[in-house]
Amino acid sequence: MGLSTVDRVCLPVPFYHCFGMVLGNLACLTHAATVVLPAEAFDAAACLRAAESERCTAMYGVPTMFIAMLDEPGFDDVDLTSLRTGIMAGSPCPVEVMKQVVSRMHMDEVTICYGMTETSPVSFQSTPEDDLEHRVSTVGAIHPFVEVKLVDPVTGLTVPRGERGELCTRGYLVMLGYWDDEQATRRSIDAARWMHSGDLAVMHDDGYVNIVGRIKDMIIRGGENVYPREVEEFLYTHPEIVDAQVVGIPDDRYGEAVAAWVVRRDGSSLDAEGLRAFCKGQIASFKIPTHVRFVEQFPMTVTGKIQKFRMRETMIEELGLVTQDSA
Repeated sequence: MGLSTVDRVCLPVPFYHCFGMVLGNLACLTHAATVVLPAEAFDAAACLRAAESERCTAMYGVPTMFIAMLDEPGFDDVDLTSLRTGIMAGSPCPVEVMKQVVSRMHMDEVTICYGMTETSPVSFQSTPEDDLEHRVSTVGAIHPFVEVKLVDPVTGLTVPRGERGELCTRGYLVMLGYWDDEQATRRSIDAARWMHSGDLAVMHDDGYVNIVGRIKDMIIRGGENVYPREVEEFLYTHPEIVDAQVVGIPDDRYGEAVAAWVVRRDGSSLDAEGLRAFCKGQIASFKIPTHVRFVEQFPMTVTGKIQKFRMRETMIEELGLVTQDSA
């Protein structure tokens, strides 16, 4: 990021989380940069005001925070020209959102980070020297002195580049284990000290990686694998959609059905049929959401991570579906 004593970082992420604690406070401390706290908890308007009044050079946040800032009324009246860099991390970053962060927030050097609290916490990162396509559509390349491999979740064998596999990390940054929980540690760290992330990824020939979803989030509809991230990325391209999340719910005929939760822009009249019409002919028919729920916001943790399991539970309850667990 090129942090120095002249930088001022707007830091709206929690301090008890590795994003705020390590990438935020510790990075600023070691580079004598200024930390700007816009509010006690995340507030999109407060972040924009702080960035303008304090002439911040960097903005941190998870994707939902940047989406909220970009959609904040009066966004175009705020002077953000002092911004040059920042970090978007914590959950998969939509390509369209990254493009807007670069163009509308002036964050030409924004970087994406990927990792886990268990890996101290970043193992992949894009750099300002990467071209725009790599910076907005990948999580960058592996950090120095760290190993990575992508494996078939079933066989454990390393997959060829260009194919999906579970991302595993090894090196100095991997934790020793979960406190007082040897069983959980062994489920996550194998005998060769590879940390299994639970994330599905694709590595390209140049070593850059795309995160394509969580193993447990993958939807199997009539024998076809549907990766929610792919559908979400497409829905983001609709001009009336602010945010979208996709989950799988039980279906008597196909095993699972695709369900989308969508946040519309103010004044939008987009309905479920309009959304499906937008998808038709653009993505495979089995990926088009069967169920669409329009909401004001998603259930999430205080660190900004979307809680897809709560979306799934809500849809099952609302539709009166029977799951294997309840059958």
